[in-house]
Amino acid sequence: MSVILVVDDEPLQRDILKTILDDEGYETLTAASGEDALKVAKKFHPDVILTDLKMEGMDGIELIAAVPRDTFTPTMIIMTAHGTISSAVEAMRKGAFDYLTKPLDKDSLILTVKRAAEHAELLKENRQLQKQLYDRFKVEGIVGSSPKMQDAIDIVRKVSGSTATVLVIGESGTGKELIARAIHYNSPRRTKPFIALNCAAIPENLFESELFGYEPGAFTGASSRHIGLFEAANSGTLFLDEIGDMPLMMQSKLLRVLQDKEIRRLGGKDPIRIDVRIITATNKELEKELGKGAFREDLYYRLKVVTIQLPPLRERKEDISVLVDFFIKKYNIEFGKRIKGIEPSALRALNAYAWPGNIRQLESVIERAVILSEAEQISLKDIKSELSTAYSSQPLDFELSDEGINFEEFERELLKKAMAKSNNVVAKAAKLLGMSYKTFWYRWEKLNMDVSSVKKQPSDEQQ
Repeated sequence: MSVILVVDDEPLQRDILKTILDDEGYETLTAASGEDALKVAKKFHPDVILTDLKMEGMDGIELIAAVPRDTFTPTMIIMTAHGTISSAVEAMRKGAFDYLTKPLDKDSLILTVKRAAEHAELLKENRQLQKQLYDRFKVEGIVGSSPKMQDAIDIVRKVSGSTATVLVIGESGTGKELIARAIHYNSPRRTKPFIALNCAAIPENLFESELFGYEPGAFTGASSRHIGLFEAANSGTLFLDEIGDMPLMMQSKLLRVLQDKEIRRLGGKDPIRIDVRIITATNKELEKELGKGAFREDLYYRLKVVTIQLPPLRERKEDISVLVDFFIKKYNIEFGKRIKGIEPSALRALNAYAWPGNIRQLESVIERAVILSEAEQISLKDIKSELSTAYSSQPLDFELSDEGINFEEFERELLKKAMAKSNNVVAKAAKLLGMSYKTFWYRWEKLNMDVSSVKKQPSDEQQ
């Protein structure tokens, strides 16, 4: 039950209020002055403070301003006589939730305190949610000790406190949105909205209405006002994933927004000022897109004020064991399991795999292993079916020569062999390598492989 602090310099009034609220099941504390109320509030963190407006020393309005809100957020109710209602209204402007006029009506008192207690509970839940989000996305929570990841984390720390636009570059599954959220939740905007949009998932004709919103009658079917993502993210952060897939027409409009810091809804007449931090991400090489005329050069330089390059998992193998431990703990909690770790042979297999789907794929493998494993440790058999295309009947456990290998050439040959074995059908080749259709095609294009003989028919993904 909620804790209520009653503040009144009249002893009889305090006793009456305490009796009424105790009878309603609240835990009721009392204080005879604003100064005493501060001491009680700091010690007991009440959910609701019911205070008289006029008191000797610190009055109710001064108490509202003085109550610390760094560790708890009490809901304030002001009690006032009829002649000072204007002062009560002023108190509400300063942060009071509601006011009651003396002499108090018992039913109104009970109802107002109930509403205030419910409001305080919502504030408490919101505060806890914000803390959970911060704990989840704080920079120290990003798993990775490899030099490339430490470089990325260092940039996140430095850029979070600014308003600079950030471009996050990396393959699918490397954690680009995680980095964007970490920047947001470590910034002064952490209590404001974080909104993510995958540009590759939006049809070209819907981009403008999705980002800027529209007024009734702006087009057929626009029967009511729609708030776009820029307005929804105002004072917060808008994360535009796969920015390389944004149509050229929208690129020019996004550039205008970045320059003018205002938008206009479709069908609207008046510009709307916005304060939105933009973070973008891509798995494409935007410099090549510039050369092809598929991406605006002026927008590119606007977006890459700060660039964070995320390495693929195959280039940060030293992080695999740490990531595995992290995912085991995560899914132990989610599924009520008690997996203590992973057997060395299974970990060697994970280290030997190329991870075309990056961290997202590794997480999926560990999630499945935690669900299915009946032992204290994840074994090779728990993951073998997921990685079978990588090492057939044996894990890839081999020593590199002192000269090393050219991984890009190795990958190129692997893709070519898969395509040859699948008669140049992309979906079948992707399945042979344990990749998604999208990941395989991305790797094929990135390596500038020949597309003339590829069978990429509409039904290909279903094969």
